[in-house]
Amino acid sequence: MFVLDDHEIVRNGLRQTLARHDDIEVVGEAGLAAEALRRIPALHPHVAVLDGRLPDGSGIDVCREIRSALPGVACLILTSYDDDEALFSAIMAGAAGYVLKEIRGNDLVGAIRTVASGQSLLAPSVTRRVLERLRDGPHEDPAMATLNQREREILQLIADGLTNRQIGTRLGLSEKTVKNYVSSILEKLGLASRTQAAVYLM
Repeated sequence: MFVLDDHEIVRNGLRQTLARHDDIEVVGEAGLAAEALRRIPALHPHVAVLDGRLPDGSGIDVCREIRSALPGVACLILTSYDDDEALFSAIMAGAAGYVLKEIRGNDLVGAIRTVASGQSLLAPSVTRRVLERLRDGPHEDPAMATLNQREREILQLIADGLTNRQIGTRLGLSEKTVKNYVSSILEKLGLASRTQAAVYLM
């Protein structure tokens, strides 16, 4: 497995916890998203434990990129932040699990084994919030009426977890053109980030 966390103490703690288990081997680690995106494809771990927030991005962004290139890598988001926006963004990025750093060591080991076996893992409280979101249905906002057909199409692709480059390839547009569309979408919907746009259609 691979560990991504910007705090060396956390990485050391995870390594020590996992070293006691013969069926789990840490093959690499990183403290920055860019470093993880370089190292994970080379190491091809079965599981990547990714910190939710990093100085140069987020584990969710890393998860989205890795899952797009290497669908066989199970990503487990390990975060200190219990917020719905990050949760739904992680799910849409293809994360196999989302757990808080307050989790006990043995429970984390169990979570890693669960996602390594190909299963999805969400804490009970997370499952409840997902079900509530699904039950309540998609968020309807009059602002959607301000989007043209192309903007609606791009918004849906953002929600599907595609990057600007991937959207451009899909629609035959340049990455710069897609970026301009995304800026227009965010402005019309009153959103501040791609992450907010990604969860908007949930």
